[in-house]
Parts: sequence; structure tokens; C-alpha cells
Amino acid sequence: MDLITVFIIAVGLGIDAFSVAIGIGAANEKKSWPPVLRLASAFGAFQFFMPVAGWFAGLTVVSIIDSYDHWVAFVLLAFVGGKMIREGFAEEKEEEKTDRTKGMPLLLLSIATSIDALAVGFSFSLLKTQIIIPAVIIGLVCFAMTAVGMLFGKVLAGIFGKKVEIFGGAVLIAIGIKILIDHL
Repeated sequence: MDLITVFIIAVGLGIDAFSVAIGIGAANEKKSWPPVLRLASAFGAFQFFMPVAGWFAGLTVVSIIDSYDHWVAFVLLAFVGGKMIREGFAEEKEEEKTDRTKGMPLLLLSIATSIDALAVGFSFSLLKTQIIIPAVIIGLVCFAMTAVGMLFGKVLAGIFGKKVEIFGGAVLIAIGIKILIDHL
């Protein structure tokens, strides 16, 4: 498989991560590099490892996961998106908001945005394509797209304020619904 094709696949896989990163960047109160780097690193790492796992898994595991992977992604994105919307409507005096670039929210979002990469890795194994270079490209492209998405989300938050968090949560839920519809 040529590098241009791998790059196009990487951008396609990174679109969900980019969209989620915009919502997280808009909602994140910390306007510094560590949250950007945490989210971009986690999303990039998952986008690297999932194709490798899919490549090694083979037909058995992918066919089992394929029947419900879209539901997993939907539930994870709806859960985090719903929490963002709730926090967007909450009063300012409420305790500090959850940092979605740490802990369980980061893990859930990383899994939800990289499930499709598992199937891509499996298809690479069917095509008898080596996986390491494509996985590295996929991970790096996702890292870059996530970082850009976070920064873009921060700009939107500066312009629109708290409404962006509600919008970001709605975007996460919409991505989950899109994944669900695409697979049904």
C-alpha cells in the first residue's frame, strides 16, 4: 500500500478525534499546552495501537467486536457529551469541571475515537500489508489533528464562551449517533 493511501486513511480515521478535540478544547478551562499534549498523545497512541491490535487479532476477534463496536463508541461519546452539556448548563459556582484530558474521560474518549482503527488494522492483515509504518503514520496524523482541534476549540471558547461547552457536548453525541447510523 502506498504512503498517499495510508495518509488518506489516517486523515479519515483522525476526523472523529479532530471533532472531539474541538469540543474538549472549547470546554477545557485550562488554556495551556499540557491538556493539548495529553489529549493528542492519548488519541495518537490509541490510533497507533488499535490498527496493530486489529492486524494481529485476525478475523475471529474483529468479527466479534464488529457486531457491537458502534454501540460502544456511541455509549462512550454520549456519556461524555451528556456530561459536558450538563456542566455547560450548571452554575459557575459549581465545583471545578472535569478535565477530560485526564483519567477515565480520557480513556473513554481515546477508545471511542479509535475503534474504527481496529477494523482498518484487520483489513491491512487481509491485504497482507505490513502494519508498523501505516500505524505510525496513523498515530502521528491523529496526534496532529487532535492538537489542532484542541487549539481551534480554545479559540471558539474565547469567542462564544460557555455556550461552546454545550455545543461541544452536542457534537460528541452527534458523532456517536453518526457512528451508530453508519454501522446500522
